Parts: sequence; C-alpha cells; structure tokens
Amino acid sequence: MALLWLAGNCVRLTLLAVPPLIPLIHRDLHLTESAVGALNGVPVLLFAAAAIPGSLLISRVGARRALISGLLLLATAGALRGLGHNVGLLFAMTILMGTGIAICQPTLPTLVRRWLPDRIGLATASYSNGFLIGEILPASLTIGLIVPLVGGRWELALAFWSIPVYLTAILVATATPHADRRSHGPARWWPDWDDRTLRLGFLLGCASVTYFGSNAFIPDYLKVTHQANLIGPALTSLNLVQLPASLMVGMAPGAFIARRWPFAAAGSLILVGLAGFLFLEGFWVVVFAGLIGLCAALVFMLALALPPLLVEANDVPRLSAAIFTVAYACSFVGPVLGGFVWDATTIPATAYTPVLLAGIGLLSLPAALRFPGLGREARPT
Repeated sequence: MALLWLAGNCVRLTLLAVPPLIPLIHRDLHLTESAVGALNGVPVLLFAAAAIPGSLLISRVGARRALISGLLLLATAGALRGLGHNVGLLFAMTILMGTGIAICQPTLPTLVRRWLPDRIGLATASYSNGFLIGEILPASLTIGLIVPLVGGRWELALAFWSIPVYLTAILVATATPHADRRSHGPARWWPDWDDRTLRLGFLLGCASVTYFGSNAFIPDYLKVTHQANLIGPALTSLNLVQLPASLMVGMAPGAFIARRWPFAAAGSLILVGLAGFLFLEGFWVVVFAGLIGLCAALVFMLALALPPLLVEANDVPRLSAAIFTVAYACSFVGPVLGGFVWDATTIPATAYTPVLLAGIGLLSLPAALRFPGLGREARPT
C-alpha cells in the first residue's frame, strides 16, 4: 500500500515542479508564451500517446518491471531538463519524462490487482491520494523552500524532485518480488475499443477536463472579473479539497466503487459548483472552486478503480491504457476548446464550457455500464 502511494506521488512530482519555476525558466531561456504553453501541454499529450505502448511493455516485462523502468526514465529525464540551459534539451527531456509517466500510470491499476486483489478500493484510494499529494508538494514547496536550498537555480530545483522518484524505484525493486509474467497466462496489450472502454475513458476524461480546465482558467477568469485577490485562495481550494475524496473512498470503498450514483452525484455537484463559481463572488468563489475539485477527484478515483474489478488480471493493463489514452486526450482538448470559445464569444464564463459538458456527461455516461455484484467485491476483507 505504501509503495503504491509513493508511486502515485512520483508520477506527479516532477511534472508539477515546472509551473512554479516558469518565471525563472522564462527569464533564463527567453521562452515565448507559446513555448511556455507547450512545456505544460506536451506531457499531457504524451500521457495519451504513450499509454498503449506502456501496455505493450507491461505485456513483455510485467507490471512491476515496467513501473521500475518508467520511474527510472522519468526521474532521469526530469533531472536533466535544465542541463546546459538548452531549450532543445529542455523539451527533449520533457518528452522523455512524459513518456516515463505514461508508462507508469497503467502499471498502477495492474499492480493493485496483483498485490491487493481483496482491497482494490482502498489500494486505488491510496495511489490516487499519492497523485494528489504529488500535485500539492511541488506547487507549495518549490519556490519557498527548494529554490533557496539550491541557491536560486531552477535547473537544480527540477533535479531535486527526481530524488524521491529514484528512491521509490529502488524500494519497488528491492521490497517486492518479481512475478513471472508467464504465470498469469498470455498477455494481450492492444485494447478492445468497445463501448464499455470508451465510456470508462470518457468518465475519467470528465474528471480530467474538470480539473485541468478549472486550473487553466481560474487565474485569467478571476483577473478579468476584477477578483484577482481570489486567484490564490481559489486555486488552493480547488487542489486541497481533493484530498477528502481519497479519504471517503478509502474509508468506505463498498459505498462508492462500482456504483452509478456517485458519478451522477458528482456530475450534479460539478454543475452546482460551476454555477456558484461563475455567478457568486467573494468567499463563495473559493467554496465552489473546492467543490469542483472534490468532485473531480472523486470521479478520478472511482474510474481508476474499475479496470481491476471489471476484467481479468491480464487485461487490466490494456484496459487501463485505453482509459488513460481517452482521458488525457480530453485533458488536452478541453482547455483548448475552452480558450477557443472564450476568444470567439469574448465572454469569460464560456471558457468553462468543457467543464459544463463534463458535468452533463457524468449524468449520462454510467447509465449503460454494468457492474454486476461489484459493490461487494470493492469492500476490503
């Protein structure tokens, strides 16, 4: 359980270390705004593009070795991003780092099924909580603690966040036994792009669009609506209030996992939160930003818990990879669509059109999914 939490933490640490350092990177490398946008957007695209090759790797070497390989790749590439203050190397290493993260992500549901088959809900909540903490730590500690610690050098600050990733790879390699992949039967890696797979992918995509879309436009939206003083509190609320979602699922997995009502409830509350965020002011903006973050995190965890429950162990990597492919494609397209609608209409609130569509999608997508008897299996023994 601890190793799953650490692995989930690691797939976010090096990625989320970049935004706080953007002003320093921008200054030293003279990046354009388009280049800054690409630096943040390229990893998300790679999460979609490299998820299925990650499934192929799992089928060849096993989930444990794939996780170790992915962690080593993302740690090494993440540490080398600032080497030589070279823009080309920065982007090349960012691409490799994103590939390492994309390899790691489908290994986690697979290892949940291998390591903790009777505690799937709690194990999923564990690594999902690691995701959330991995988003919060670099955002909160990089500028105030790490940059002064490394003498103000952003390239060393980026390298610092690779240290816990290397340590986690060593722990996984030394503290868990290797399982011969042949003992689980022949492994398939190419997904079945059927209705169930696409629905699961879009469910996870709704969570990602809600989170990334809200994160992307909160600063500019609050600035143009003359509420710039709320940017920090709203972003903090959006991210911090995600944490109770992992506690809810971890404490009562049987009440949430493999059931339709939590998705519908989350979709309804996203719509309520969006209305409150857009039409109210002051303290309520912060409150409803937190509600949106809570619902996005809840849907994210519930969707990730489904592959180990719905298919045989050998099929978990390819189903998980397919879901990540669809979800992160949505994560990339959503904010782009929101920006396009804002530009076309000149109405700031229309930037949240993708979040609105995600909330509506959560009301309808689970309807055709079948979860026979899984409410019982989701409970810890």
